[in-house]
Amino acid sequence: MTALNPTDFARSIALTMPLHDANALTGGGNQALIALGDQVYNLRITRAGKLILTK
Repeated sequence: MTALNPTDFARSIALTMPLHDANALTGGGNQALIALGDQVYNLRITRAGKLILTK
């Protein structure tokens, strides 16, 4: 087995995971509601371009 460097490892993991654009999730705004089971979470894009997920 060949060891991967951390960057190559991260890329290989990223290729197997779904990728979602935060701006698309918020419909071009800065907030979206995300449901998981019976819980609802608020996803917010800050002015600094960071993501905050709260319950």
